[in-house]
Amino acid sequence: MARVLPFIYGIVSYLIFLGSFLYAIAFVGDFGVPKTINSGGPEAGSLFNALVFNAVLLLLFAVQHSVMARDGFKKWWTNIVPRHIERSTYVLLSSVILILLYWQWRPLPETIWVVEAGAGYFLLETLFWIGWGIVFLSTFMINHFDLFGLRQVYLHLKKKEVTPLEFQKSGLYKYVRHPLMLGFIIAFWATPHMTLGHLIFSIATTGYIFVGIWFEEKDLIRYHGEKYKKYRERVNMLIPFPKGD
Repeated sequence: MARVLPFIYGIVSYLIFLGSFLYAIAFVGDFGVPKTINSGGPEAGSLFNALVFNAVLLLLFAVQHSVMARDGFKKWWTNIVPRHIERSTYVLLSSVILILLYWQWRPLPETIWVVEAGAGYFLLETLFWIGWGIVFLSTFMINHFDLFGLRQVYLHLKKKEVTPLEFQKSGLYKYVRHPLMLGFIIAFWATPHMTLGHLIFSIATTGYIFVGIWFEEKDLIRYHGEKYKKYRERVNMLIPFPKGD
């Protein structure tokens, strides 16, 4: 039972993540759910109050997502939380903060641009879905189940040691170092109806992505050394075109 409960915890954490991920698509795309980036939920109040409130929500996610991913925090945190559920706990807390963001987000529906029909509308809608597709597929090009904590709790259930994964360059990772983040950027910006609230969300999340990449690459160099440095020299960060000599 001592090994079954962490496994169940990992599955529940993953399912909550999966729900929050699917909701994110509808939230950003502004369709199919009662509360989206442009509608529903609490009144925005004044522009200043809405900006401050939304900034706090975004900052809360950014701080949790970045701080808990750092080695120094993990070393301290795994003195409290068992190592085999550390990733599941990270995923669970990230999902809870995302749910809080969806719930408490203050929509600012003033239109920045709108494309109502034609080729432009079709292109933006297509890019939106391509972006989310890249995000989802990229998780499997590394290790989806390790990324979201399922591998760790499964190995613990089977009484096997949780060992670090080898550095891989599969799929889109052969052409761009961070395809998952590229997918998010495309999905956040590709909209036929850009509102003020959506624009603020896109700017803030894109800025956070670049900060997060900077921290992540420092960790990757520490883990993989020259192997990752050479990879970084050959492959662009987000633009999938070959680097020049």
